[in-house]
Amino acid sequence: MTETPITFPLPTHRPELIAFLSTRRSNLAKVMEGPGPDTEIRDKILEIAARVPDHRKLAPWRFVIFEGQARSAFGQHISTAFMAANPTAPADRAIFEGARLIRAPLVVAVISAPVDCPRGTPKWEQELSAGAVCFNMCLAAQAHGFGAQWLTEWYAYDDTVNAALGLTAGQRVAGYIYIGTPTTESAPRTRPNLENITQFWRKI
Repeated sequence: MTETPITFPLPTHRPELIAFLSTRRSNLAKVMEGPGPDTEIRDKILEIAARVPDHRKLAPWRFVIFEGQARSAFGQHISTAFMAANPTAPADRAIFEGARLIRAPLVVAVISAPVDCPRGTPKWEQELSAGAVCFNMCLAAQAHGFGAQWLTEWYAYDDTVNAALGLTAGQRVAGYIYIGTPTTESAPRTRPNLENITQFWRKI
């Protein structure tokens, strides 16, 4: 039996979505608390996050989820790496670094994992796709009523921490996405002047 192919509706005008995107603002991880998404909503957020442009359907990214005690356990790797690089730092700084992932009830590390493609999808396009995943995850979390912030910070670039994440050659952290319940509203921030960053190409 031949299955009927799934089709999606054509785009329509969606004022509520336009308003949401027009006022989108990151929520600071340091002002988040519980509750975070339950398992069902968390998985839906991840599913939406993966709906990004992906040339040749390579899925050149993966997720590492930190919930509950896993946040503080992984924080020990962060703390150890920091103190190894900064042996004269005070002990309270080690505690601070170890608590990085405790700032939100759910943290998702998005790993950029480009794959070899015989047909030649450039690595750069695959890395851009991973970045799109990070932002889509933030939008999905906020659309579900949670706060979200995309961070890297120093530990996203630390070899020791990345080894604890299980990264292999060619893989990088595209971002740590912090998701939780914000306790304060986000303050507005200055946005670029479109005239300064836009030009119209004209034939010379």
